[in-house]
Amino acid sequence: MSARSAARLLAVLCAAAALGGCGVGPGEGPQAGVKLTVTRDFGSRPLLERDRLQVADADTVMRVLQRNAEVRTRFGGDFVQSIEGVAGGRRDGRPVDWFLYVNGILAERGASAVRLRGGDRVWWDHHDWGLTPDVPAVVGSFPEPFLHGSAGRRLPVRVECEDPRAAACDAVAGKLISLGIPAGRSEIGGSAADDTLRVLVGPWSRLRGRDAEADSLDRGPRSSGVYARFDAASATRLTVLDPRGRAARTLGAGTGLIAATRAVERQPVWFVTGTDAAGVDSAARAFDESALNDRFALAISRDLPVGVPLQEGAR
Repeated sequence: MSARSAARLLAVLCAAAALGGCGVGPGEGPQAGVKLTVTRDFGSRPLLERDRLQVADADTVMRVLQRNAEVRTRFGGDFVQSIEGVAGGRRDGRPVDWFLYVNGILAERGASAVRLRGGDRVWWDHHDWGLTPDVPAVVGSFPEPFLHGSAGRRLPVRVECEDPRAAACDAVAGKLISLGIPAGRSEIGGSAADDTLRVLVGPWSRLRGRDAEADSLDRGPRSSGVYARFDAASATRLTVLDPRGRAARTLGAGTGLIAATRAVERQPVWFVTGTDAAGVDSAARAFDESALNDRFALAISRDLPVGVPLQEGAR
């Protein structure tokens, strides 16, 4: 594990057990509700869901979790041991633990240090991190982070399309606008705007090599956190991986992919892409909360969802 990975993993898991003495004061009253989700195995198995939870200005992720779930800690309260009876440690000889996402972005601080704002979506997932602990962004909290941004700050959004006149580009931009999210629109161009949330739309053969985050997806899950890879030659096949990084299913023409990743000190980049134009259209149709909910990433084959990573026994 890299030093960056180790530091991020420790930061995510670090949390205080005690409620007293770890806030920032009484706050100024309740805010709009937040959503709390607890799952295991990359979102494939739901454990707990609480919606419209009221939070005060002083509330942290850990406080809200402790009010709504059975939580045990170890090492003097510094690490989450289990939520709802599901423990960290090892499973079948593989390392497993809890990971925290707020508005679809991997938390880089302990849960007791992450303050919540109205509308935030909090997601704890318990999964195998033997391949990589670095899954820096997920799509399963959509419409976050586009709607409420990060750390209480709404971020600029830009949809960048291989063909700005294509139906898929219209569909993605239109979905964001329908949710009240102002979204600029342009052709693809590697962005130096670290605070902009970008959605790249187009076949992978046209996105490949055009962006640093796209390059990380081509390097595999250790680099991007996305458990799927397009073939190196023509990007006309997508191989979906299992949690150990092994090929689980290879999909051909008409396959779409919705995934996200994040470079250090930048905001997430989302991809609405595919093996060809038909695959991109399928992905654009799935750019919706009902399809993306609790997904780390999503492949679409013949308009049917394929979870990424693909769990054993799943179709």
